[in-house]
Amino acid sequence: MTGVNDDVPGGRELLRVEGVTKSFPGVRALDGVDLSLRTGEVHVLLGENGAGKSTLIKMLSGAHRPDGGRILVDGRPGPKPGGQPTPRTSGQPDPKTGGQPDPKPNTRPGIQDGAYEREGRGERAGGAEGGGESAALREVQIRSAQDAERLGIATIYQEFNLVPGLTVAENIFLGRQPRTALGLVDKKTMYARAAELLARVRLDVSPRTPVGELGIARLQMVEIAKALSLEARVLIMDEPTAVLTSEEVETLFTIVRELRDAGVGIIFITHHLEEIGALGDRVTVLRDGRSVAEVPASTDEDELIRLMVGRDITEQYPRRRPDEPDEPEEPGAPLLRVRGLTRNGAVAGVPVFADIDFEVRAGEVVGLAGLVGAGRTEVARAVFGVDRYDAGTVEIDGAQLVRGDVRAAMRAGLGLVPEDRKGQGLVLDASLQDNLTLARLDRDTRGGLVDRSAQRRSAAAVAEQLKVRMSGLAQPARTLSGGNQQKLVIGKWLLADTRLLILDEPTRGIDVGAKVEIYQLINELTASGRAVLMISSDLPEVLGMSDRVLVMSQGRLAGELSADEATQDAVMELALQPPGGNPTSSDSNTSSDTHTSTDTNTNTSNDANESAMEGSDVR
Repeated sequence: MTGVNDDVPGGRELLRVEGVTKSFPGVRALDGVDLSLRTGEVHVLLGENGAGKSTLIKMLSGAHRPDGGRILVDGRPGPKPGGQPTPRTSGQPDPKTGGQPDPKPNTRPGIQDGAYEREGRGERAGGAEGGGESAALREVQIRSAQDAERLGIATIYQEFNLVPGLTVAENIFLGRQPRTALGLVDKKTMYARAAELLARVRLDVSPRTPVGELGIARLQMVEIAKALSLEARVLIMDEPTAVLTSEEVETLFTIVRELRDAGVGIIFITHHLEEIGALGDRVTVLRDGRSVAEVPASTDEDELIRLMVGRDITEQYPRRRPDEPDEPEEPGAPLLRVRGLTRNGAVAGVPVFADIDFEVRAGEVVGLAGLVGAGRTEVARAVFGVDRYDAGTVEIDGAQLVRGDVRAAMRAGLGLVPEDRKGQGLVLDASLQDNLTLARLDRDTRGGLVDRSAQRRSAAAVAEQLKVRMSGLAQPARTLSGGNQQKLVIGKWLLADTRLLILDEPTRGIDVGAKVEIYQLINELTASGRAVLMISSDLPEVLGMSDRVLVMSQGRLAGELSADEATQDAVMELALQPPGGNPTSSDSNTSSDTHTSTDTNTNTSNDANESAMEGSDVR
C-alpha cells in the first residue's frame, strides 16, 4: 500500500461507510454499501434511480438511520471552506489521487487500509505506511441534521429546503442566526455574511430578497450558499446542476474546485456523465442497493453505463422515425394545431409569448427548444389550459378548445407531464394506484362510487409496463425515486388514453437507464398513432428524439428545423436570434433550450446569452 500524506489535499480519509444496510416496508434500499471519502477529493456517487443514492446520503445527513453496518468519521478538526489551499511541493502526491494509484473496479482502498478508532473501545487498526500517521476514524451515530452539522457534514438536496416567505439571508442562517449580546438576532451581521456568501457563489441578488421571488436556478445557488455557511468538512451535493444553465454550471464547478483545494471532501451525485470526468476524482457505482464498483473518474462513459445499469446500452437516443426506410408510415394528419397564440406580459409591449403557430401530427415527436426565458413552458401550459392566453386558438383534430379549460383539453386527448413532477404532477402522499388512475377517475366511477378493483387492475398493468420499482400499489408516491415518480406521471396519461402528450423536461434528474426506457415509451406512443410535444433543456436529447425541432427566442418562434437540419449550431443560431430576426431555415417557426448537457461546440458567448436570459426566471 502507498502511504497517505495527511498534509496533502486528497490524502487523509474523512469519512468511511462500511457495509451499511437499510430496509423499508417491502424494499431493501441498501444492502451492504461501502464508501470512503478523503480530504480534497470529489467522489462521484453514480447509479440508476432507485439504486440507493438518496437513502445513503440521507443516512449521512441524519434523515435515516442504518439498520446495519457502520459510519466512521475523521476525529480531527476540518478545514474551513474558503481557506487557502495547502501548497504542494515537489515530490508530493497529486491532490486528485492523494498519491494512490488509480483504484480498480471492485477495490476499495480507504476501507482496507488506514486507521480508525472505535468510539468507546480505543480499538485501532494499522496506520499508514512509510511512517506517516493516519487520522483516527471513530464510529458515529448520526440521528439528526444537527448531529451531521456537528460532524461537519452538509448536504445540498435535489429538492430545495427553503422557506418562500423568508429572505435569502434568513434562509441561509435559519436556526443559526447570529445574535447580539442581548440575545437578539443580529440582522446587520446576518445580512453582511449572507452578502459575502452570495458573492462567493456569484449570485447577484440582495440578501433581503424573499426566496419566493426567485426562480429555480437561483434557489439552487441559495442552497449552495447555505451549505457553505456551515463551513463543512464533508459536502454532499445531490444533482446540483440539474436546473442550472451552462454558465452557472461552470460557476458551480469553480466553487467545488476551490473547496476541494481547501481540503473539503465532496460527494457529488449526478446523472450527467460528462460532468464526472470534468470534476470527479473517484466514482462509486451503486446498483440495486449495492456498491458494485469503485473506478477512476476517467473511466469511459460506456463502461460507467454498463456498471450502473448492468447491461450495455447500444443507443442513447433510440428514436424510430416514421420517415425512416424501416418504418411503414409517414406522420399522419395534424392532431394539434396552434394559431397566433399570444399572452401579454406585465409590461406593456413585452409579451410572455406572441404569434405562436405550429402543428403536431400523429406519429411524430416535435421538440420545442430555446434558451432559458424563451417561454416554452408557458406555451405548453397555455395549450393545455392551465394558464391563460389573450389571443389565438388551440385545435385538436380540427375542433377548437375552450380557452383555459383543462378538463376540455383532457377530454380532447391532451396530457401534460410538467417540469415540476413533485409539485405539479403527483399527489405525493397518495398511493401509486391513486396517482396512476387520477386522470381517469370519471371512467372508474359508477353511480358516484369508485370501482377500486378496476383501478387496481389498470394501475397494476401500467406499472408493470413501465417497470416501476415499487413494494406495491399502496406505496406512497413520495417514497419512490425520481425516475419512478416520472414513470408514474407518464403512466397516469397512458391510462387516460391520451392522444397527444406534452412532455416538459421529461428526463430531468433521471439516470441514463430510465431515460432510455422513457425514450422507448415515446417510440411506442408514436408508433400507435399518438404524438408527443417535447420540451427539454438537454439539447442532445432534443436532437436525438425529435422528428422536427421548433426553436423559440424571447417568446417567439424563431424557426423550424427538420431532423436532418437540426444541429447544435443551427438550433443555437435560432435560439440567439433577436425578435424580428430572419430565420435561417426555410420553414417558419421555432426555438430551443440549451443546458449544461449541451456539448462543447456551444461557445462562451452562447453561455453568456443563456445566463442573461435566465435572469427573467421564465422557463
